[in-house]
Amino acid sequence: MKTVTLAQTGALVALPRPIPIALFFSSFVPGGTERQMIELSRRLDRRVFAVHLVCFHRCGAWQARAEEHAVSVTEFPITGFRRAHTFHQMRAFARWCRATDIALVHTLDIYANIFGLPAAATACVPVRIGNRREINPDKSLAMIALQRAAYAFAHRIVANSDAVATRLRHERVAHAAIDVIPNGIDVAAFAAPPRGRPLRRVITVANLRPEKAHEILIDAAASLVATHPGLEFHVVGDGPRLAELTALAAARGMGDRVRFFGHRDDVPALLRESDIFVLPSRSEAFPNGLIEAMAAGLPVVATAVGGIVELVRHGENGLLVRPGDSRDLANAIQQLVDDPRRAAALASQARRTIEARYSFERMVTAFERVYAKELRRRAPMALCPAARLAS
Repeated sequence: MKTVTLAQTGALVALPRPIPIALFFSSFVPGGTERQMIELSRRLDRRVFAVHLVCFHRCGAWQARAEEHAVSVTEFPITGFRRAHTFHQMRAFARWCRATDIALVHTLDIYANIFGLPAAATACVPVRIGNRREINPDKSLAMIALQRAAYAFAHRIVANSDAVATRLRHERVAHAAIDVIPNGIDVAAFAAPPRGRPLRRVITVANLRPEKAHEILIDAAASLVATHPGLEFHVVGDGPRLAELTALAAARGMGDRVRFFGHRDDVPALLRESDIFVLPSRSEAFPNGLIEAMAAGLPVVATAVGGIVELVRHGENGLLVRPGDSRDLANAIQQLVDDPRRAAALASQARRTIEARYSFERMVTAFERVYAKELRRRAPMALCPAARLAS
């Protein structure tokens, strides 16, 4: 038997073995949720937690990184929620939880919430935690309703911003059941030397989905190049709108000024080579791309929506603009290009904001506290009958 301390929870626990927990992904295809939760799964204290990964589809560019430190990886493939096979798989997941003696299930997206929370309750898993990482899910009304119903089987729902927590309360999730844990970042990986060059390369990093409003950036770019012909616009990310946005850029005469890079694994390097970061989204929970750009010491321009306003303070560590307004966006970019000294001051404060509040270490510690609190309350035997727990 060994004695360990749950990181910064104040709980001293004598453990015969690490506590078996399951983190439930849809897949390991690159995305904002996947990036955050893979880092969580890798960084949880292995002296305390035996981390099992569960997924619908064992695939994706980040699969190897996700699985590297997992005790096991188990797949329960489904093709939809209206098929009888899905209910068979839910029962199989419940049996797996019982057989593996899982003490805590943490579901990580809307599909995992719908499938995993009720199945874990059927298996009498002591602690069940859901996740919410978007304000308005880009899903059917039926899927949104199913997720709301699934929340009833969770003991806690973790939101990644106050804006998301507010949305959960509007959906009648009890305030006391919601924890807010902002996204984290590997701050050191995004360190960049001060930029002494003219500001000419504008970058955005986001999946090519409708809510990201890339067309607004293309419109702003078209209006800016007449007075700032040296500007370049780099779009990093993949998604269903690639062909549409490429055609739009060409139609606006911006085919040689707006470059589409697709999915990239070298985002820190791309940010170091850039001068201004832009995020024109119509809706955001707590965007990873914006956090990364601020950590990289870039001046940022973003829309005043969702969790962005919790991160960017207008005129202090970035500029905020109205969503859907390409003229406002173009004006903000022009302010930074025309005043490099102000841009540098905003960028420096942006970096300090991330260093102080948004490291992966802080994020993981916050999740460990939530796990420890619920395990102490609902599954003390999973810790140890003789556990000495702080009040």
